[in-house]
Amino acid sequence: MNGLHDMGGMQCHGSVEPESNEPIFHAAWEERALAMTVAMGFAGKWNIDISRFARESLPPDFYLSKSYYQIWLAGLQSLMLERGMVSEKELETGKCEAPGLDVKRVVSAGEMPAALAAGAPVEREAIVEPGFAIGEDVRTLNINPKGHTRLPRYARGKSGRIAAIQGYHVFPDSNAHGEGENPQWLYCVCFEAQELFGQAAEQGNKIMVDCWGAYLEHA
Repeated sequence: MNGLHDMGGMQCHGSVEPESNEPIFHAAWEERALAMTVAMGFAGKWNIDISRFARESLPPDFYLSKSYYQIWLAGLQSLMLERGMVSEKELETGKCEAPGLDVKRVVSAGEMPAALAAGAPVEREAIVEPGFAIGEDVRTLNINPKGHTRLPRYARGKSGRIAAIQGYHVFPDSNAHGEGENPQWLYCVCFEAQELFGQAAEQGNKIMVDCWGAYLEHA
């Protein structure tokens, strides 16, 4: 979607400052936030793309002022509120006041490491041949969707070349809105840096972007 959440290639947000010897989690609550988000995914009330869309739908001022796992928690709360799985009062007090809803699966703490390792594969069996070939020149569509998309703004309406075919995968743009998986071929497209960011970009640099077939047209 078009919004401040699509920050790739944007300026004026400060430089990225890598943290030396950065721990996986900065506090115990972050580890629990990750576990809860993954565990709730097994409830069967949403998919990974709906979950991503919930986070990128948060108000921009909130999104920019919160940490990574604060955003994850806010997205989870939004998903649960929308589906009647929790109330505002319950979130405020931390106390359950109504019977829980039936869910597809409940994952225990002991099952979480295996659940994380297994992940949720989104590759599907192909039913059509790829529409583009390695080495072929392509151009991305200049789209401005109101909903979820994995095509960043800086790579829209740009010319590149197919560098690899990444398999046949669930299409997030439809899956995020409950419109079905609609699997498509996924391509790694190589762009010249100057094509994406203008003449000020360093010549010779290349950027690889994974693009679903629906984002591409023949050049």
